[in-house]
Amino acid sequence: MMRTPTVVRAEGLPERVTIYEVGPRDGLQNESGLVPTAVKAEFVQRLLAAGLPIVEATSFVHPKWVPQLADAADLMTLLGETGRDLPVLVPNDRGLDRALELGCRHIAIFGSATETFAQRNLNRGLDEQFAMFEPTVRRAREAGLDVRAYVSMCFGDPWEGAVPVEQVVEVGKRLFDLGASQLSLGDTTGVGTAGHVTSLVRAFGDAGMGTDRLAMHFHDTYGQALANTYAALRAGITTYDASAGGLGGCPYAESATGNLATEDLVWMLHGLGIETGVDLEQVVSTSVWMAAQLGRPSPSAVVRALGGTVGPGTAESGA
Repeated sequence: MMRTPTVVRAEGLPERVTIYEVGPRDGLQNESGLVPTAVKAEFVQRLLAAGLPIVEATSFVHPKWVPQLADAADLMTLLGETGRDLPVLVPNDRGLDRALELGCRHIAIFGSATETFAQRNLNRGLDEQFAMFEPTVRRAREAGLDVRAYVSMCFGDPWEGAVPVEQVVEVGKRLFDLGASQLSLGDTTGVGTAGHVTSLVRAFGDAGMGTDRLAMHFHDTYGQALANTYAALRAGITTYDASAGGLGGCPYAESATGNLATEDLVWMLHGLGIETGVDLEQVVSTSVWMAAQLGRPSPSAVVRALGGTVGPGTAESGA
């Protein structure tokens, strides 16, 4: 079996791409069974050892809303100095307080491109969310922290249907105006297609927000994540969110399954001759190990191909 793709370089693509690993946070956040903190810490450490340059560790959300991440402070303490350089999601000022107490240097906020999802996820309206984010971003920047902003439902909303491109661009502009350094555009329910991706990236560029400040966050719910990634590559995007083993989705949108698997993304990028700095074999091994911790196979096609079927007790031991 081939364990690396044949490299065939395509013209007009970036030479290097940054993978923003979200498995420990977005991947695990809606797991029904609580994952031990020590396992989460080893998951993060394995991903870093595999060469992933950015690993989002956790979220300081209220335990009532996401019980899986109730151990955020314990996890960051366990990760020590390494943890301080890893991004954490903060939903509001209270979450920022916790991040600052632990010495975190990078935070992310999570906004919505639609009214309905803003209400369901943030308990705020589309416009009201910015008033909630403003003091958090301002305080974070004053403290010297970097702030990333996620925007969900950029390609379609299960309650509202199609989302106008200009609406997404306006939300993104307002988040940049607040002080975000990077914007991650989320296809939360995986309904986007390649032409839609091209159109959205072009619209951001036309509005003065270049590809160097944008990232893409694709879900593979409809099998479009890699096609959409290729379209974004051709449009000049060089940062992509992905989740090791294809773990996760959004707990507030039932159809938000199938994060783009890190391994599937790496296989395609390496086949295109695009550098990532990521050791594919190590990421596969990590996902096989984590699948064993969770007691089910990984949904990643590349993990299935290279790692085999896994279940409880069949992967290498770890935490």
